[in-house]
Formats: sequence, structure tokens, C-alpha cells
Amino acid sequence: QLQASGGGLVQAGDSLRLSCAASGRPFSSYAMGWFRQAPGKEREFVSAMTISWRSSITYKADSVKGRFTISGDGAKNTVYLQMNSLKPEDTAVYYCAASTSSIGVHTYDYDYWGQGTLVTVSS
Repeated sequence: QLQASGGGLVQAGDSLRLSCAASGRPFSSYAMGWFRQAPGKEREFVSAMTISWRSSITYKADSVKGRFTISGDGAKNTVYLQMNSLKPEDTAVYYCAASTSSIGVHTYDYDYWGQGTLVTVSS
């Protein structure tokens, strides 16, 4: 199980920090990441990183480059998403995800999912 938190209502230009931690039955993540889903749209990739000591890879969607930063702690199975300069188009439910074996930009690359946390950016 993954639990995401940190969402809320902010104004354009503000910042938020999302957190995601694993709970319950322990598992070893190779990569963790964030996706988001706006109303009426498909879930889309935001950012991901490997948190295994075996590699150091980070992916980021073009739409968030220069504004969002992902970080994580492999020992704690925890990942964060620092979101700066938020825009109304960033409004969505943000989901964290974990993979035990690979890193990717598709939902099918991930084995575990959090429940989502809502981010609303007003103009």
C-alpha cells in the first residue's frame, strides 16, 4: 500500500510538496513515481526516479520540467514531489506509484498505487 498526502488548494504561482510512503506489507521498490489525472482526462505521467542503490535514473514530463522536482528515500520506500510555480493546468488528482523491477512512464510499468491526493490550482 502507498499513501499519498500533501495536496490542497493553492493559487497560481504557489508551491506544494507531495509525499508518498509505503505501508503495510513491506516490499522493495526499484522505482517510484507520480502520475496525475485531471477531470475527464486519462492518467498521465509526471515524474519518476529509481530509488534502488543499483541505479540513479530520473524521468520527468516536459510539462513539469523546471518546476517540479522528485526526490526519494529508498530505505523508507518514500518519494516526494516538490511542485513550484503551479499553474491551473496542474490541477488534478496526483497518484504515487511504485515498481519492484523497472522504471517507466506508463501506468503498466508500476505494481503498486496510492489512493491519490487532490491538487487544485486557482488562477
